Amino acid sequence: MNALGENEVQIEAPKVCGSFVSVCVTRARIWLIGIAIVLVVQTASAQTDFSAFWKKFSSAVTTGDKATVSEMTKFPLSMPYLVKAVKTKSDLLRRYDEIFKGEANAAQCFRNAKPQKEAGRYEIYCPFKEKPNDKENAPIRFIFELTKSGWKFTGLDNVNE
Repeated sequence: MNALGENEVQIEAPKVCGSFVSVCVTRARIWLIGIAIVLVVQTASAQTDFSAFWKKFSSAVTTGDKATVSEMTKFPLSMPYLVKAVKTKSDLLRRYDEIFKGEANAAQCFRNAKPQKEAGRYEIYCPFKEKPNDKENAPIRFIFELTKSGWKFTGLDNVNE
């Protein structure tokens, strides 16, 4: 009651701003949590996908399955200094021995090789084929990168050159 004896009704304005901000903050938190989950799943998935890729690729090289190797390669395939890039699948098939039996015996190396993660890609280091047990001197690098269509063999390099 007020001074005149009338009932006084107080009407409070709805807290739209407070509710709106609260809703926005909650949505932002949910969005950030969702993004974090997606990134964690993608990272785990990429690693798992590489494991499956590596198993299939190394098996194909070890058994000499050139067709599978060519399907798992990104073109143009980068080659060592002063060596012409491999531009097509048919080029890879023609130069297969140069790539996988040239300076290193990839089939032998890949049987026990452990992929090393480097800056978002994986690398395998192999010794020269004349010294297959020389694990301290393994300069032949096979490079694998994640592409739009999955993991691919993208390059060969001799880190000594």
